[in-house]
Amino acid sequence: MPNHQQLDNIRHKDLRVLTVHQASFAENASYGHVYLAEFRYVQGEYPIFFRKNAETAQFEAIALFGLAAEENLYVEENGWNASYVPLTVQRRPFLIGFQHDNQSDPKPVLYIDMDSPRISQSAVEGEAVFLPQGGQTPYLQHINAILSSIHTGHIENKTFIDTLLQHDLIESVAIKVELHDTSKLEFNNLYTINEEKLNALSAETFFALHQQGYVNMIYMVIASMATLSRLIDLKNKRVKGL
Repeated sequence: MPNHQQLDNIRHKDLRVLTVHQASFAENASYGHVYLAEFRYVQGEYPIFFRKNAETAQFEAIALFGLAAEENLYVEENGWNASYVPLTVQRRPFLIGFQHDNQSDPKPVLYIDMDSPRISQSAVEGEAVFLPQGGQTPYLQHINAILSSIHTGHIENKTFIDTLLQHDLIESVAIKVELHDTSKLEFNNLYTINEEKLNALSAETFFALHQQGYVNMIYMVIASMATLSRLIDLKNKRVKGL
């Protein structure tokens, strides 16, 4: 099990984190959650889909990294082969936890997984988390900003997806791929924007979506489908051993 510890500038005063990307860092997930605030960066690199959470049955926005289970086609020997790395990947090995008391709402606090392979065992390798006098390094400040964006993003995503569902704009999509070695792949658990119903919206409804800032997000999801061809190319190269 992960060893999650609340971050502390005394207990973790010498902590360093390796920020490079490599397969040995358990970065083999075939998808990652993405948030509205990063859609404009994600859509140029990864296909954005929706999927149903197996536990809650709620829709989530994801970026597709691979075409098989436990496959990330963007992680190569020289690192993460994309110009943008999603926030849920950037934040590792940090995460948000919550402190509860009887007098206030749960308070978000910063935790770190001390069993993560990103924890540096060297006194010089990796990014320092705390300054010698105990203050936060620019790296930790950056992590705090990422986690804040993720925390806000959960709420923003839910409102966005609920609005799409309200207008019946999410539909199941079947993806069928034939690779150069003639092997075939098929996905039936992904969802995307129903363009036919989008185009059939009334002018009043479309304008309301625009005022909410959702029209741009919708078209970013649609535009991201163009990157599926790159994912297939990466898969073909992996199959060939290139």
